[in-house]
Order: sequence, then C-alpha cells, then structure tokens
Amino acid sequence: MSAVSPVPLADEITPAPRKRRASMEQRVTVTQVVLLVGLLAFWELASGRLFDVFWVSRPSLILEYLWDFVRKDFAKHVYFTMTATGVGFALGALGGLAAGIFLSRSAFMAAVLDPFLVAINGIPRVALAPLFVVWFGIGLMPKIVLVFTLVFFVMFYNTYSGIRAVEKSYVDLAWVMGAGDRDIFRKVVLPAATPYIFLGLKLSIPYALIGAIIGEFVASSAGLGWKIQVETSQYNTTGTMAGLVILMVIVTALNALFTLFERRMLRWRPPSRIGQLDA
Repeated sequence: MSAVSPVPLADEITPAPRKRRASMEQRVTVTQVVLLVGLLAFWELASGRLFDVFWVSRPSLILEYLWDFVRKDFAKHVYFTMTATGVGFALGALGGLAAGIFLSRSAFMAAVLDPFLVAINGIPRVALAPLFVVWFGIGLMPKIVLVFTLVFFVMFYNTYSGIRAVEKSYVDLAWVMGAGDRDIFRKVVLPAATPYIFLGLKLSIPYALIGAIIGEFVASSAGLGWKIQVETSQYNTTGTMAGLVILMVIVTALNALFTLFERRMLRWRPPSRIGQLDA
C-alpha cells in the first residue's frame, strides 16, 4: 500500500498567492502615482488657460505657499488641529466601543435607548458647534467634544452591528463545548466582530478631522481650519487650496497607517476573494 501524502501546510501553499498579491499592489500603486501626476499636470497647464488662476490657483503656486507656510507657523496649526482630532478620536472610539458592547448584550436597554440615540445622532454637528463654543470657550475643548460626538456614533453603530451579526451557530457550538459567557464573548463574539470594529475606526478618521476643522471654523485662534478660513476671507485661493491639500495628505497618511495596523491585527483572517483581479 502506498503511503498517503501529507496535507500541505498553509505556509507551503501561500508563496504564489502572495507574489500575485504583491504584484497587484505594485500595479495599483504605480497606476495611482501616474493618475496623480497626470491630474496635477493637467491642473498646472489648464490653470490660466482653460480657467482663471484666481478661482483654482495652480500646483506650483500651492507648493510655493506650502514651502513658506512650513517655514513659519505650520507646526503650531497642525499641532492644534491634530491634538483636538487625536483626543476626540480616542475618547469617541473608546466610548462608542463600550456603548456598543454594552447595548449589544442588553436587548432591553438597546430598545429603550434606540430612539434617543437616533435623535441625538440626527442633530447636525454644525448646529452644535456654536453651542459648544458657548459652553466650553474657543480653546481645544469644544473641538474635542465635537470630534467625540462624530466618532462616538460611528464606532457605536459598527460595534453594535458587528456583535449582533455574529453567527448564532458559533455561540451555540462554544456553549456545547462547555465555554462560559465570558469565554464565549472573549474567544468567539469579540474576534468575529473585530472586522466591524476596525471598519468603524477607519471610517472615524476623516470624521474626526472634519469635526476639528468645523470647530475651528466656528471659533478658534489657531489650527488648519482657522488658517483656511482666514485665507478664504482674504480671497486667497492658493492659501485655501494649500490648507485642503494638507488635510488630504493627513487623512491619507492616517488611513494608510491604520490599514497597515489592521492587517497586522487581523492576520488570522483569510484574505477576501471579492473584488480581486487576476495578476
């Protein structure tokens, strides 16, 4: 009788898919760079020819403005905005995570609080910003509170939905095998809901920055939002566009760092086949 060949280990069958995935990522990166360069080149050439420089400025003028801004008070304004963003994001993420876990495990409280949460979340944050200034002044606190209100609900609904979406068969299987409620939550429910939680965190990043900028628009003495408002009031399109470029770079960098962190934390999850292209 011939010996049965052993089942190949995961590490033995992954090099080819890994190479294809790396090749695909390189192609995507190159295409993104080419697209960005093409858009900037079109903007530079079309500005002053197809449309007035006053309305949209041009990349060369924005770069010149940014160079001057970096050498002056760039650090102060970025520090102010990122402090409000970071503190509000951390508090909102922790609060939303805790509330989502609590209400997902208490159907009665979830039913009681649901209309109140919907009503509060339905209030436009722009309408709350002036009220926060009246309550907390024009310093960092109203911006932090505004960021908190935006991040909290994104995290809450993602956490709540993720936990409620866990397959009941997984919980039943763990219970049959003798696991207690605490073990089921730590080893079954929470890991299964982790992708939803990470999605909530990723979605919260731009909301956090938006909240800080809105707060600075309403009342502030520093920050990127304040800087953009000052340049806009002086009809300096180049300064306004430069501020928007800085915000886009910050959001893109934070999203890239968080995506890397998410990949490391969710290495146990098999890669999705949905939307993948052949290398």
